[in-house]
Amino acid sequence: MYPDKLIPGLNVNLYGIMIAVGLLACFGVLFYYSKRKGNDPRFTDFVFYNGVFSIAFGFFSAALFQAFYNYLDNPEAGFRFGSGITFIGGLIGGVVSFLLIHFLFRKHAHGKLTDILGIATCCILIAHAFGRLGCLFAGCCHGEYLGTEPVFGGIYMRPGNAVAGYYVPIQLYEALFLFIMFGVCSYLLLKKDFKHNLSLYLICYGIFRFVNEFFRSDSRGQFIGSLSPSQFWSIVMVVAGIGLIFLLEYIYKKRKTEKE
Repeated sequence: MYPDKLIPGLNVNLYGIMIAVGLLACFGVLFYYSKRKGNDPRFTDFVFYNGVFSIAFGFFSAALFQAFYNYLDNPEAGFRFGSGITFIGGLIGGVVSFLLIHFLFRKHAHGKLTDILGIATCCILIAHAFGRLGCLFAGCCHGEYLGTEPVFGGIYMRPGNAVAGYYVPIQLYEALFLFIMFGVCSYLLLKKDFKHNLSLYLICYGIFRFVNEFFRSDSRGQFIGSLSPSQFWSIVMVVAGIGLIFLLEYIYKKRKTEKE
């Protein structure tokens, strides 16, 4: 059901295809939504090139974070870079990289960071949603093991770090959640000119991911107390999302005052 290779002799699999589709959808949304919102094409191009670099750095960061978690969980095994990736680690690295590049070259950007926040949120959501479908096809990031016999609500997987059998498909649930959030955020951005898409994403996904972690059974180590690494960062995301609401309101109010 989850073939490792779609084409004999070629290293092509459904996980890689979903990642590629997600990235293409991400940049498609960037250009289409930027045009709909009337952003300067030069600014959109700047964001595109910044995004390409930040995504590449995000994958590096995702592997680095996971290697660090694995080391904390089992120091005797040593620090092994490339032993897996974690989305939130990639998100943190990608966002930090994007912000650094933006502020270093903002004089040449032809646009403000706030002009892209809502669009960037939709880009992240659609790419992440397809990525989670890739996880489903690969059998990683799985839920509780249900046995070797078919069971209602279970999907057969061949995880690389666990026995083959039927598992709770929480990757599918997360993908559905992300697709729904993408639709909601797109509607709010394009139809209602909503200014807090990023905050909405951080708060809603942080809560969803925190709860979702209780149903995952793939071992990724403990971080602080009984919290998994993703649960810790989920709390940070929620707090950051709430703080961002007040920060953006302050910025928008200040700009309005300056115009007056």
